[in-house]
Amino acid sequence: MILYHGSNTTIDKIDLKKSKPNKDFGKGFYLSEDEEQAIEMAKYKSSILGGDIVITKFEFNPEVLKNTSLKIKIFPEYSEEWADFVLANRDGKEVCNFDIVYGPIANDKVGVQIRKLKDGSINKEEFMNRLKYMKGITFQYYFGSEIAIKHLKKYE
Repeated sequence: MILYHGSNTTIDKIDLKKSKPNKDFGKGFYLSEDEEQAIEMAKYKSSILGGDIVITKFEFNPEVLKNTSLKIKIFPEYSEEWADFVLANRDGKEVCNFDIVYGPIANDKVGVQIRKLKDGSINKEEFMNRLKYMKGITFQYYFGSEIAIKHLKKYE
């Protein structure tokens, strides 16, 4: 399968040291099954950071998700467990110790929703509903270790 990474620069070699902390599944490299979602991310990054809209494609064999030698977490849908995991990672607790995580993308307003949950203006159920990606469920792949990255091949 082909996975997409939207950015403001071409990714020639994945460097996990360049990954930013406090993301949905932790500090790592993110890819989407949905090319349109990756394009939206690239547009957002280039509007904030400058540069071009760049989509880098990678080949990935989904059978890897059955690999028992890797630490893999799968969230097949939005759930309270997923919301708690996103909250902890976005809140700086960096609870992700997985090689690969597969699950829904949270909307772009996660920080606002975390503040509302903490100040009590929304409850946990409303928090989870507000985290859902506004354009419908879209899944992302997180690669958080060098061993996981080895399962990606740049697609030309």
